[in-house]
Amino acid sequence: MAKKRSRRYQKAVAKVDRAKRYEPVEGMALIKSLAGPKFDEAVDVAVRIGIDAKKTDQLVRGSVSLPKGTGKTIRIAVFADGEKAKEALAAGADFVGAADLADRIEKGFTDFDMTIASPDMMRFVGKLGKVLGPQGKMPSPKAGTVTPNVAAAVREFKAGKIEFRTDAAANVHAAIGRKSFGAEDLAANLKAFLEHLRTLRPAQAKGEFIKKVVVSTSMGPGVQVAVE
Repeated sequence: MAKKRSRRYQKAVAKVDRAKRYEPVEGMALIKSLAGPKFDEAVDVAVRIGIDAKKTDQLVRGSVSLPKGTGKTIRIAVFADGEKAKEALAAGADFVGAADLADRIEKGFTDFDMTIASPDMMRFVGKLGKVLGPQGKMPSPKAGTVTPNVAAAVREFKAGKIEFRTDAAANVHAAIGRKSFGAEDLAANLKAFLEHLRTLRPAQAKGEFIKKVVVSTSMGPGVQVAVE
């Protein structure tokens, strides 16, 4: 049964030309102009990429710093001890620990947005895959969240670095700002995201890599934008 959309959503959809690929700034201006809830919605991008999502060697995962930031305050859990733990706290980490933090997470603590780990801490993190994996919070070297320099990673992600990965339908999703951002700033973040995504194209991928790009606010309709 199809989900019944609100009258506000239906009015917003009517203003979008579904057959058109909008220029990035134009598309961002359009989604900003559509009526929405009173809170400052996230602006999301969904990219259909040309891979076979059933093949693990073609899956894409990474992280990128957005030039205009994300507009979101994120909570970071860091696996580190000794000096690295002190450095992570000084850099702004919200939760820091080793075996103790792993025990908390195993017992159900997941009140954070992402996880960063020093490589020597993976002996504690490895057993948390069933908890962190489904939530997209498992640290990974490809995403820059398993690193010897946990303090630098904390600063980067707090400043606007984001993680992303392919889903089962060969799409990559990411939040690239807030509705309160200017259209030009949102377009700049989108450009940085797409440029980095292109660098991660698997050697095995055939044909066109970035097939479709759709932007939307978290409660609004999608707007397709042109790919440069």
